[in-house]
This record gives sequence, structure tokens and C-alpha cells, in this order.
Amino acid sequence: PIFEFHGLTVDCIDKHEPNTAERKNAYLADITYGTNNEFGFDYLRDNMARDISELVQRKHHYAMVDEVDSVLIDDARTPLIIAGPVHRGDEHEFYDLKPRVAKLVDAQKRIVAEYLNAAKKGLAEKSDDKEAGLSLFRAYRGLPKSKILIKFLSEAGMKVVLQKTENFYMQDNNKEMPKADLPLYFTIDEKHNSIELTDKGIDLITNEGEDPHFFIMPDISTSLAKIEKDASLSNDQKLEQKEIVIAEYTAKNQRIHTIQQLLKAYTLFEKDTEYIVVDNKVKIVDEQTGRVLDGRRYSDGLHQAIEAKENVKIEDATQTYATVTLQNYFRMYHKLAGMTGTAETEAGEFWEIYKLDVIVIPTNSKNVRKDEQDKVFRTMREKFNAVADEIVELTGKGRPVLVGTTSVEISELLSRMLKMRNIKHQVLNAKYHQREAEIVAEAGKPSTVTIATNMAGRGTDIKLTAEAKASGGLAIIGTERHESRRVDRQLRGRSGRQGDPGSTQFFVSLEDSLMRLFGSERIASLMVKMGIEEGEVIQHSMVTNSIERAQKKVEENNFGMRKRLLEYDDVMNSQREVVYRRRKNALYGDRLQIDVLNMVYDVCENIINSYQLGNKDEYDALMLHSITVLGVELPFKKEEFAKQKLPVLVEELYKATLAHYSRKNKEIIEQTFPLFKDLYNHRRDVIENVVIPVTDGVKQMNIVTPLIKTFETQGKELITNVEKFSTLAFIDNAWKEHLRDMDDLKQSVQNAVHEQKDPLLIYKMEAFNLFKNFINKLNEETAQFLVKSKVMAQEQGEVQQVRQPERPVKQVYRESKEEAHSVLDGPNREEEP
Repeated sequence: PIFEFHGLTVDCIDKHEPNTAERKNAYLADITYGTNNEFGFDYLRDNMARDISELVQRKHHYAMVDEVDSVLIDDARTPLIIAGPVHRGDEHEFYDLKPRVAKLVDAQKRIVAEYLNAAKKGLAEKSDDKEAGLSLFRAYRGLPKSKILIKFLSEAGMKVVLQKTENFYMQDNNKEMPKADLPLYFTIDEKHNSIELTDKGIDLITNEGEDPHFFIMPDISTSLAKIEKDASLSNDQKLEQKEIVIAEYTAKNQRIHTIQQLLKAYTLFEKDTEYIVVDNKVKIVDEQTGRVLDGRRYSDGLHQAIEAKENVKIEDATQTYATVTLQNYFRMYHKLAGMTGTAETEAGEFWEIYKLDVIVIPTNSKNVRKDEQDKVFRTMREKFNAVADEIVELTGKGRPVLVGTTSVEISELLSRMLKMRNIKHQVLNAKYHQREAEIVAEAGKPSTVTIATNMAGRGTDIKLTAEAKASGGLAIIGTERHESRRVDRQLRGRSGRQGDPGSTQFFVSLEDSLMRLFGSERIASLMVKMGIEEGEVIQHSMVTNSIERAQKKVEENNFGMRKRLLEYDDVMNSQREVVYRRRKNALYGDRLQIDVLNMVYDVCENIINSYQLGNKDEYDALMLHSITVLGVELPFKKEEFAKQKLPVLVEELYKATLAHYSRKNKEIIEQTFPLFKDLYNHRRDVIENVVIPVTDGVKQMNIVTPLIKTFETQGKELITNVEKFSTLAFIDNAWKEHLRDMDDLKQSVQNAVHEQKDPLLIYKMEAFNLFKNFINKLNEETAQFLVKSKVMAQEQGEVQQVRQPERPVKQVYRESKEEAHSVLDGPNREEEP
């Protein structure tokens, strides 16, 4: 019920209504961090804990991790993110810009085909190797994942031509690269997963009659400086002009970002490889396990771009509320351990990042599995025909066969090939993951064929029948070498368990991703020298070793990426610890008052520091600043400002602000305590919490306070909750904006390499300045709300029922009054969040 009492509009939660717990907690969650459009202040409503009963982790003492290499190594490239809805997050330009991007991609495909044909002709005739090499390089820069290009590059000598041309244009810090990129509409760096529009591409997607700078970022600093220097404009006009420039910059920035993400979706992310579409939803497939990553979305608008590409509903945009890398999360534990069958190859990284030793435990039974040398073919077509022939031969002997694939697309291609040969089989991939246990349970029977992505058998052993063991055990066929040797070993490890017989065989082609990106040239040259004809195969330890060297190269690259990510996150981690410590203090209430006093003192110091001491002309501006932020006049005269030292002036302003804050809190208690007294005397059996609306004249917040405790503390509990909820709200609101700024900074500093500077060093320096500004702004906003806040008094007719949230939220307050008191009184000192 909402009613008026002593001139105050008050919301009370009745604990004896039907469905009390659900209704109460949904109601509390909504009104505590609701959106009040009248005051224009939007508080977070989801995800971040607002009470200690919502915390889900205790102290990080020890952790034991199953499949430790998968968690601490493979997943460590992706940070953990808590994200939530963005204000007006359903507004986007993906559908509007999609036709332009489709037109751009089609034009690029045509020009890449032309350059590829020119390269083929030039290299065949040997008329001008340099020009042919440039044509090949342009085709590669335009669409590196083109299947026709991949097939051509698998031929002997072609990668050497490409490499020589690339080296020429990359020399002297990419000095000649613009000449190579000139005729292309956009360029792709596949290894770094990045795309850049060229001037030609921008001209193509800019419609006739449209602003020619529609997709070109303006120089905002120059524009703002020009407005500032314009003497013909008044201050109000300058402000208006600057707002227009900033709004245009923001809109163009978002538009260009949308174009780039759509380009990535069309050229770098393939359906049934990186993602699948199920029930009109785009779902990410884990490249390591082949499983669907439910609940996860690509960040930064990429997921929405893929949804637009696949013509499914585009979900609302989200914003990051909190983030941490897996490395830094697990390094919070005092003791860390784990187990896996494939950690030995990553022993160096385990020690360097986590200070963990890798110890190899001998097998329980002797391993009698036979691991064959890889079979290498020139093309994918030859390779898959050989795989199908091998399956026919093995099933004819009565052996169960497990075929490992690297993507959903390849598993379905192989399935179609086996159907054409009338070979009965089961398919296990991200689309059929719910049948995993059922399929794996049947996989050990004689002549059973199971085609699976890397998910097969993780957590479920393939149990062989006596007939299957007698026929030679489980045969593993790998259709491609993975980037990581560990994933290959995991596939091998499905066979030969506990002393069972078995065999493993990998089939590789020069068109595979690993071979294409790393080191297939030597093998291709060897095939030419040996006179290998189409359909013939190389099988030799030298070839297998060459492939493993390529895998080591990829693993080193991935380790470098993870290490670099950690170095960047270490900067964020130091900031994260400061912010979360303050947030924890507010949640528990331990040091809340000390934090508030420190905050007020820092604000007083910053206000006085922002003006030139001793300059009497700045006194009036300082007075206005003090009244605006702290609500108090300066406690010292103009003459004192000119003579006194900074610490003295700060102390005087601090004391004046505290006196004002104390008076204001006393007024709030005097205004509200008759209400609490009346409710306590007449309705304490049915009312547990009271919600008091508080405002500083600009922003509004609804403060939840327990009735009985507030009455017993003579109203002091209300003031504590005002400090608690406002501190949490301002931290959450400012922190999410700071995370966005840090992401933007991380992207912008990458350009420092062109100036021969270390981006990480620039990032550390700029991040420090950003964090200092963030803390100052957070302190000022929080202190301003606290020292100026008062209880809102409204007319009864103005009161509106607060809307219920659309989804259930976690329980915030417990049922019994005794439990509610224990939650709000503060934590048990022996417990941690």
C-alpha cells in the first residue's frame, strides 16, 4: 500500500499478503533501483548485489578445478562479464545498415575474384611475378577465408609468393601497405580478427545525395576549439553548438562501429562453425569443446550483427557492469589445484601465470593404444574421401569408430558423405548435445560409427563390449588437427582407456585452417618433389613433427595473447579492488561512515584545489561551486582565502559541511520519526519495511529501511540506509561508465605502435588518470546527493504505483523479522562475502 502520512508519501510492504516473499522482493528490487524519468537518474536494477543476503561467494580459500587446462588455459582468453540492459538498448542501426554491408561484401567478392584470376594467370605464365604476387596479396587482404583462395594457396609455392609480397608491403612499419589496399573496399587481418574500411568502401556505402562524411569521423577536438574561439557566439550559443558537435560525433561513432561489426559477421564468423542458429536464436559454439555456450553473447554489438545477418530477432544491447579475467579470478584463491589428462604441454604457462606445478601421474593400466602417423592430403576433398574409405574398412572389421571433427559444419558434411555410402551412424554436435550421454553409451558397440565435435566423451567414458575389444577396440579418426595439441590428445584419449585396445589416426589436408595459417609450405614442396598425385597421401614422422611444430607456434601465439590480456587486466584489477572494497564496506556497513567522511573531505579538498589560492578574483567562483556541490557557503572570508594555506581552508570547509550534513540528517529524522512511531505502535505485526523517497532536487532514490530497527534506533537506521543505498547506486552507475571508458582506452592505445611506443605503457599511464577522474567524480556526485538530500513530500494525487519488474529477481529480504534484523545489522565477523 502507498499512503500519505504527516505530509510524506510512504510505501510500505505488508508481509502478510498472499505470496508475500515473491511480491515483496520483486517490489523491493524495483523501487530500490528504479528509473525515475522525472529526475532523469537511472539506477542499476539487476545483477549487482544490493544486500549481503544476495552475495553468493565466501572467502576464496581453496579451489580444485576439473579439466583445469580447459578452464585456466583455453577459457582464459575471454574475460568473465556481468552485463545488463542498456537504457534504450532496443535502438540500433543493424537492420538499416545491413543492405549497405551486403552490397559492400558482394563488391569485395567480385574484386577479390578478379585479383585471384589475375594472380593465377600471371603465376602460370610467369610474365610478371611481382604483379601476380600483388594480385594474390590483395585477394588475401580482401577475403582471407575465401574457399577458392584457400584451395589455390594450398598448391606448392603459392604461400611463398604470398609471404614474399606480404613482407615487402609490411616493411618499414607498413609504409607501403596503403598502396596494396587502395583498390579494396575493406581489409581483413584474420590473425587479429580486425577489419578496416578503405576510402573506396566508404564511398560505396554512402548513398547518392547523402552527406559525403556520413561514415567519416569528424575531428571533434578541432571543432570544439573552433567554437570556443568564435567571439561572435555567446556562452549559451557555444554550449549549444558544442552539444550538437558531440551528438554528431557520438552518432557517427556508433554508426561506423555498427558497420565494422556487420562486416565481421559477414566475413569472419561462419554459421555452424563459430555459431549455430537454433529456435531463431544465435548461439555461440565453444571452439574447444564443441558445446553450445548457453547464456553467452559476443560483446560490443557483434552478436547483434550476427543476428541481423541471420535474419533473427536482434536482442537489446547490453552494457558491462563488472568484468574480471579468469586468471585474476583464480589467483584470488590462496590454494589452487586441478586435474586433467592433458596439462603437460602447458606446464610453462601454469607456472608463469598461476605458480602451479604440473605432475604427471602414471596410468593405472598399460596403454596399448596404437597412435598412427598423420595422413596428409593436398585437398579437403581427397581427405574426406579417404576418411569415408577408412570408416568403411574399420566397420567391416567390426570395430566401433569415433570420428572427431572441429566444427558443426564438417560433422554434417561427413554425415552426408556416409549417408551416400549407406553407413549407419550417429552425429553428436552442438545441435544435438542433449543426446550426448545416450549417443556415447552406444558408441562402444561393434561397427558403431559416431561423428562428433570435440565434446564427445567429456565426462562420459565410451564403454567397449567384449566383441568390440576382440575386434581391435575403439578406432579414433581425427578429420583435422586442432590449434592445440591438448585437444588432439583429448580426442586420442577417448580410446585405449584402462588398458583397452584401440587406435588413432589423424587425416590432414593443406587446406585446413592450421596448415593454411602455419607452415604448410614445406609439406607442399615435399609433395611436389616426391611427385604426389591427386588422391595420394604422405604418412611420415617428419610430416607429423612438422604439424606439431605448427601447433606449438599457435600455442605460443595464444599464450602471448593470454599473457597480454592479463597484463592489461592487472591494471584494471588494481582499480577493481579499490572500488569493490568501497562497495563491500557499503554492503556490510563496517566502514560506511568512515568512507562517507573521507569522501566529503576529498571533495572539499578537490573543490578548493581547483581554484588558485591567493587569487581574490576566484573567491566568488569558489563560493558558487561550494554551494552547488556541498550546499554550504564558504566558512572563510575573501581575505582568508588569499592568505591561508590549503590544509587550513580544507579543514574549515570540511567542518562546515559536516555541521550542515548533521543538521540535515536531524531534520530528516524529525520529519519521519512520527511516521515510524505510529507504524510501530499500530502496524508492526504486518509491516516489515518502509520505503522513504529521498531527493537532492535533481535525483531521486527510494530508501528501504526496516520499521522496527529504525524505531528502536530513533531514526538513525534510516540515515544509515540513505548512505548505504546511495553509495551503492552511485558506485554502480559510475563504475559501468568507467568500464566503458577503459574499453575505449584499450582500443585507442593500440595505435601507439605506429609511433614506436608500447601500448601497454601508454594504457597504464592513461588508465591512472582515468581512474583518478572517476574517483573524483564519484566522490563529488555521492557527497552532493548525501549532503543535499531530503525526504520528498508530494500531493496524494501525484503518487503513482511503482511498476512491477517483468522478470523474477533474487530474494533480498528474508521472511522473519529476526532474520531481517540479522541481515541489516551487519555481517558475522567470521564470514566473508
